[in-house]
This record gives sequence, C-alpha cells and structure tokens, in this order.
Amino acid sequence: MIRFLLRRVLGATVILLVISAVTFLLFYSIPRDPARLACGKTCDPESLAMIRASLGVDRPVPVQYWEYLVGIFAGRDFAAGPCPAPCLGYSFRDQSPVLETILDRVPTTASLALGGAVVFLTVGLALGMIAARNQGNLVDKGLSSLSLVMSSMQIYLVGPLVLAVFVYHLQLLPSPRYVDLTEDPVGWFKGLLVPWLVMSIIFTAAYTRMARSTLVEQLREDHVRTARAKGMSGRTVFFRHAWRGSLIPIVTILGVDLGSLFGGAMVTEFTFALPGLGRLAVNSVTQTDLPMLMGVMLFAAAMIIAFNILVDAVYAWIDPRIRLS
Repeated sequence: MIRFLLRRVLGATVILLVISAVTFLLFYSIPRDPARLACGKTCDPESLAMIRASLGVDRPVPVQYWEYLVGIFAGRDFAAGPCPAPCLGYSFRDQSPVLETILDRVPTTASLALGGAVVFLTVGLALGMIAARNQGNLVDKGLSSLSLVMSSMQIYLVGPLVLAVFVYHLQLLPSPRYVDLTEDPVGWFKGLLVPWLVMSIIFTAAYTRMARSTLVEQLREDHVRTARAKGMSGRTVFFRHAWRGSLIPIVTILGVDLGSLFGGAMVTEFTFALPGLGRLAVNSVTQTDLPMLMGVMLFAAAMIIAFNILVDAVYAWIDPRIRLS
C-alpha cells in the first residue's frame, strides 16, 4: 500500500506541475494586461508601473512561475502582506488571499457534489438493478429508453426549466441558495434540493445504463450459475455474487464524477447562483486574475487525482483478485 501511494503521489506531483505550467503560459497568451485592468481607464505610465510591480507581473514569466512554485512550499512576501506556505498568492482583483477564498468556497461545492452524488447514485443504481432483474421485458425497455432520454439532457436547459416551472410558477420547490450546514441544516437541505434533483436527472442515466449492463454480464458468469446450481435463492445470488462483481466500473465513473464536481460544477453553480469553485474559476478567467485561476485549477486537478487514487484503492476491497501492486 505504501509503495502504491508513493508512486501515485509522485505521479500526481508531476501532473500538477504540468497543469500549473500550462495554465501560466495560457494566461500570458491572453491579450489582456491585468495591471492595466487594475489601473483603470485613466492610468498614467507611473501608476501602471507601480501596479505592475505590486502585482509581480513586471518580471519575466519563467521568474514569476518559479517564485510561484517556491511560494507554495516556502511562502512569499507581497505588497499586500506576507503569505505563509502553502502560498497561492493574492488575487489581482481585490488583493484577497487565494487560499482563503478557495477554502471559503469549498463547503458550497462539496455540499453540491456529495449531496448530488447520493441522489443520482441511489436512483441510478436502483433503476439499473430493476432493469437487470427484468431483462428483456417492458420494464427493462422502458427504463433503458428513459435513461437514453435523460442522458441527452443538459443542466443549462433542465435547470432554468425547473426553476421557471417548479420554483417560481408552481412554487412546489424551494428557491436554490447556499446556507451553511452548521448554522441551519434544514435551510442547507432546502437550498440545495433543486440543484441535487437537476443533477440527478443528468447523471442518473449513466449509472442506470452501467449498472444494468454490468449486472446482466455478471448474471451470466460461471460463479453465478454455480451459486444457482447449489440452490441459493435468487436474492442471495443477485446481491452477494452478481452485485459485488458489477461495482468496479460503477466506482470508476463515480470517482471521475466526484473529482470533477469537487473541482467545481461550473454550469450548475452559475445556473443556480451558488458561490462555489466553478463560479470562482469562471470569474477569475473573465477578470484576468491569474493567482485565483491558478489556485482553482490546482485544487480541481488535485481533487480529480485524489479521487482516482481512492478509486484504485477501493478496487482491491471490492474484488480480492485485484492487487495494488
């Protein structure tokens, strides 16, 4: 296990370095000067030079990138104040600490991702199990057709429709908003109910199809037929033998989805005006805010990598034939 984790951590470090370097280069390829944007329309050369120096964009790009990497491990000093390690810098826009801003947005994104995952995973697996147990009949065909329709939908279409019809017109669902779980658990649940339901419509289809196909395949395996020949009940065969063997592909797509959602569900957060990491990432791009963009990108990449490592570790627990080595 230790060797496995060391290999994955080293690989993750290389990936994060590549992502940070590419993001840095792409940022400076944009024909927009963050110093000039911060200076305003009536900006004289002296003021522009001072702002460039305060933002740290007056030095060559490789030097800026190296100082950024050093700051992550050793901290840095800025015009806005000292920045202890791990230092992700200060925002070009409002001089707020990048790390503190990201940590403030994490609870919103985590609530959206985990709550949505519980809903779409539960519904998707339940529908997939029902379809697999009724393979070939009208129930199976109906659920397969439903999952096909759901997979063609997008949040930017379904979200506004649900808001217009069920929230504002019929007033059957509460208006989306984020409330801190520790302050008001009921308000937290009500505020995220609509985003969870909309996400379940979009994501459920993939889990329904995957659960059905893997369960149908597992029910045809030799060890399942042997269990039936021994006189085990259909329920025992289904849940103890077939169901466990079908979890690996489901865990794989769940890890990818959770990593992406923890990195920021941009469309969902913009659709429902939720102050999460996805919305912060889009704002940092439109505002030409390199430190904030770098921080969000690195956090999102770290989440995706972490969930992939977790998925690999779960494989060995699900299937004893798999070894981490």
